[in-house]
Amino acid sequence: MASITKEKTQELINEFGKDANDSGSAAVQVAILTERIRNLTEHLKVHKKDHHTRRGLLMLVGKRRRLLSYIRNCDIDAYRELIKKLGIRDNL
Repeated sequence: MASITKEKTQELINEFGKDANDSGSAAVQVAILTERIRNLTEHLKVHKKDHHTRRGLLMLVGKRRRLLSYIRNCDIDAYRELIKKLGIRDNL
């Protein structure tokens, strides 16, 4: 199972980044992690006993949470816009 395609990654970079090469900004990283989390969640709905993947999913969720708290501490308006765009809950 491929985690996320290059094309999808490039779409996310174009949408959330400052330019086409901005793959390192926190907003882009959060968007990519969100897509990977959605893919793994669908995988785990089918394969309920795949605990190795579940651990990886929890690690990705933790990484996304840390990035989101960084964004929130730096710029609260950008944080609110990002979580609305991605459709994730504000639970920090």
